[in-house]
Amino acid sequence: MLLAIAAVIIGLGLLIWSADRFVDGAAATAGHLGMSPMLIGLTIVAFGTSAPEMLVSTMAALDKAPGLAIGNAIGSNIANIALVLGATALVSPLPVRGNLVRTELPILTVATIGAGILLMDHYLDRFDGTLLLLGLVLCLYLFKRYQQDHPDDQTEPLADLSFKAAIVWLIVGLAVLALGSRILVGGAVTIASALGVSDLIIGLTIIAIGTSLPELAASVMSARKRLHGIALGNIIGSNIFNLLGVMAIPALISPVTIAADAVWRDYGLMLVLTLFLLVLGFWARRGSSLSQTITRPMGSLLLLVYVMYLFLLYTNAS
Repeated sequence: MLLAIAAVIIGLGLLIWSADRFVDGAAATAGHLGMSPMLIGLTIVAFGTSAPEMLVSTMAALDKAPGLAIGNAIGSNIANIALVLGATALVSPLPVRGNLVRTELPILTVATIGAGILLMDHYLDRFDGTLLLLGLVLCLYLFKRYQQDHPDDQTEPLADLSFKAAIVWLIVGLAVLALGSRILVGGAVTIASALGVSDLIIGLTIIAIGTSLPELAASVMSARKRLHGIALGNIIGSNIFNLLGVMAIPALISPVTIAADAVWRDYGLMLVLTLFLLVLGFWARRGSSLSQTITRPMGSLLLLVYVMYLFLLYTNAS
């Protein structure tokens, strides 16, 4: 047991360190290629901070723990909105710009509803996984197309790295991400078996929080540096990658049966939070052509929801 706990701690540490390096390299690389900060957050940074979830889900599926993989995807999305966005808004209120409300949040909402339709039969097979991946490709195309047609948020400073250094950190970060995810999943599965806790609960909590720490670090750091486009784009983009990429992985490896709780309790909360974020975005921009903000009280409310959710999970599991 002590060895498994040590593996989880070491794995999380490697994930956090490597994701930070990966995000720096990805953001700098994208900046050299002339991408806007919001598009960088929605794509490059979102992929970088979702890479732990993708790798963890792959390892979990290969280790015959598909519940951990699905729980990781759904739990990470809940954590991204309630924990990451809530904490980021507490550090620095986040301005809500036009593109976010017109395009990014509606696309996230449609992706969430679409993934939910596939989950309704409590089963994901390779056809479902293929549909999810096709949805991810479509979302990325729409982001790229809309940002080209409606440039926004172009004035934020980007990471000061040479193109060569950015590529090096991309490669090193991704390699260490793979190692850290393998160590983390092994330790988590061992702990779950020893404690008699389902791999779904472990995925929804310990693994979800652990793999969401890169998103938390990237978004908080971006907000402190007033890179608000990257901060918000990271959260929205990561959720789309988790829904359409991370959940597709176990389904493509082997058909997955989904526990009813994961559909009604956990997906249900994820959908409610996503709709809340959509309404919050429209409300923040109500009555003004200027950028409105996601305020600290809104952030506090999101954090409270997350604490209550964790309490509910462990109360039901005990």
